[in-house]
Amino acid sequence: MAAPVLANRAASVSSVGSSPTSTARTSNNNNNRVTPSYPELDFRSGARMEELNRLIAEFSRHHQREYDDQRALEIHTAKDFIFSVLGMVQKLDQKLPVANEYLLLSGGVREGVVDMDIDELNVYARGTDYDMDFTLLVPTLKLHDRNQPVTLDMRQSVLGHSWLSLRLFDEGTINRWKDCCTSVEHISGTTNYFFSPTLVADWFYESISMVLGDIQKRPQRGMPRVDKLEKNDTIISVILGVGSSRMLYDIVPVVSFRGWPAVAQSWLMENHFWDGKITEEEVISGFYLVPACSFRGQKENEWRLSFARSEVQLKKCLSSSLMQAYQACKAIIIKLLSRPKAISPYHLRSMMLWSCDRLPASYLSQEDFSAHFLLGLIDDLLYCLINKTCPNYFIPQCNMLEHLSEDMAMLHARKLSSVRSDPAEHLRTAIEHVKAANQLTLDLQRQTSVSNLPSPQSDLTDQQPDDRLAKKLQQLVTENPGKSISVFINPDDVTRPHFRIDDKFF
Repeated sequence: MAAPVLANRAASVSSVGSSPTSTARTSNNNNNRVTPSYPELDFRSGARMEELNRLIAEFSRHHQREYDDQRALEIHTAKDFIFSVLGMVQKLDQKLPVANEYLLLSGGVREGVVDMDIDELNVYARGTDYDMDFTLLVPTLKLHDRNQPVTLDMRQSVLGHSWLSLRLFDEGTINRWKDCCTSVEHISGTTNYFFSPTLVADWFYESISMVLGDIQKRPQRGMPRVDKLEKNDTIISVILGVGSSRMLYDIVPVVSFRGWPAVAQSWLMENHFWDGKITEEEVISGFYLVPACSFRGQKENEWRLSFARSEVQLKKCLSSSLMQAYQACKAIIIKLLSRPKAISPYHLRSMMLWSCDRLPASYLSQEDFSAHFLLGLIDDLLYCLINKTCPNYFIPQCNMLEHLSEDMAMLHARKLSSVRSDPAEHLRTAIEHVKAANQLTLDLQRQTSVSNLPSPQSDLTDQQPDDRLAKKLQQLVTENPGKSISVFINPDDVTRPHFRIDDKFF
């Protein structure tokens, strides 16, 4: 019996046999026997790898949109507005560091860009609620001085989590943050203050709300509009509107450290896929404590170790075909496994990093292997669910699925097995979703453009300030070819745009 080939649908097969309309490629072996050559198929689903590659490429094309000059300017305006708001928050009570270092990540917390629990977050939909999403890590304490003694109390937490004692901090720091701490009285009469993630998040939300309230009392032309401000657990979510663009910012209060934690020291002793591509100093430049609790920890005291800074560096070493497969797989599982929420896209990210350590770089760099990578990621996720194990990439002894019940694990495994049985159909669904989201964005842009058109009775001079900034930027681009041009807003005056060409401001 002849080997099967695919019909029009990727998941169905038909026999070549004696079909008068079927054709098969042939090749000659050493004995001059003619043997048929067939497209490469996925054994489990019967899907043609070529078709899966095409669908992944189509998804990537719609998912990774190109932005024109106007949209890029709107993104920069929103970013600088957020930075300005944070500068004003610092001036309220001097709690935040004066010279702070933010980490801006592309993608929201719901996209798995940082290891945080997302089951308590409000659901926002791209296209319906926002067009682009970002995560901004804002250090509340910046512990970058190697001479600064720090007490990470991990005795009361599961692996990968810690309490943060301010016992060794100076009196000024303790006094500034005392209202955001829980206290423990010792027999000796001394008081130990523990930095509380929930109290810090409450203070942060109230401060941002106060600043935005003051700004909105004095609206200025060109200032972003605040479409939404919400506190989602310990995350402050802000949706800004600039022109026809809507940007979601998930702002996370964190504690920033230089160096590397002792609990992850053994990981550095192993061989990794990034060896020789980036330096160890780049990978271990720092880590964070994010306001997330373990499944049995005390929410008001426990922080989670995060290596988001290192992950930014590791991403540079990943092939584009692997990243395309990861993004497509993430889109599928976000829709499929959203309710009840037991696993997050961050688990998938961790498995992808482990696969890079496990597989040869020459294999992972194949440009036409996106389908193989997608199916492999699904297989890895199935394995993790069935065995209830997903080791943290930086702390391998930390099992991120340890708390998962047998029933919940099997429920999600059964859902995921349906994807593995017909990956092409689920890719098509993901493509339709992203196309629909993009269409919603385009419809909103058209509505905004129409509403901004001048009426016949309006004076043309009244319309000039609306696009003054865009015209100025376009003029600078024309007059300064090949140079880096950006726009920033003065924290003391969020209404005045300024320009920078290379390293010169004006």
